[in-house]
Amino acid sequence: MVSGSARVAGVIGWPVAQSRSPVLHGHWLRRYGIDGAYVPLAVPPDVLEAAVRGLHAAGFRGLNVTLPHKVAVMSLCDRVDDAARRIGAVNTLLFSPAGIEGRNTDGIGFVASLEAALDILPAGPALVLGAGGAARAIAAALLDRGMAVTVCNRSPERAEALAAALPGVQTLPWDVRAQVLGGFGLLVNTTQLGMAGQPPLDLALDAASAGLVVADIVYVPRQTPLLAAARARGLRTVGGIGMLLHQAAPGFAAWFGVVPVVDQALQDAVLG
Repeated sequence: MVSGSARVAGVIGWPVAQSRSPVLHGHWLRRYGIDGAYVPLAVPPDVLEAAVRGLHAAGFRGLNVTLPHKVAVMSLCDRVDDAARRIGAVNTLLFSPAGIEGRNTDGIGFVASLEAALDILPAGPALVLGAGGAARAIAAALLDRGMAVTVCNRSPERAEALAAALPGVQTLPWDVRAQVLGGFGLLVNTTQLGMAGQPPLDLALDAASAGLVVADIVYVPRQTPLLAAARARGLRTVGGIGMLLHQAAPGFAAWFGVVPVVDQALQDAVLG
């Protein structure tokens, strides 16, 4: 039951029907018996500011932010954390009487998913495929953990832009990605290749070392062609569902006052 004093949060995007966040947070709300609600909110870009400020004024505790608002919403924040500033995008808003705080939890969510799956982080270095927002978040988080990071993207200009924003990141041409695998301890696919409805990632793993860890942030399907190929070679793999679940935990804790557990029951609820 939701009372008149319930804590309320939600997710904004355009569209937003595809988001699994309502299922995820709804599972936690029921699990912990919290007087609260989490709702999906389809917000067109031309009314983003009015929507965010209105929800803040209406007493929402905060929001998750999904495409296409992750960059635009930064200008509405009174404070932005270091991770979001470095990445150039916000995925979590915290509302308080003091204003609006923007955070980005994608990178720490990815690292937490690695640690949960492997117990410890791979030694690295890491090869990150892609140069979008997720790649920036993951590269920044891995750099913060002392790992050398190289980015490889189909558009070299975007890879160079990422490297310029995150000093220490190296770049490689897309067409050498398979040949260089022997020099890396972690491979991360942040592209949409391999997602349901998208073509598979074209990447032969013949040159991979036996210790390579292969991670894919795609979570539909649970086992992408890349992960299937890695497992067939006996390599350790980490699927994308863990990042989705772990990146959500800091926001839930801030909005609803409980640090939630990420476990198999939550994964089953989110993926159905």
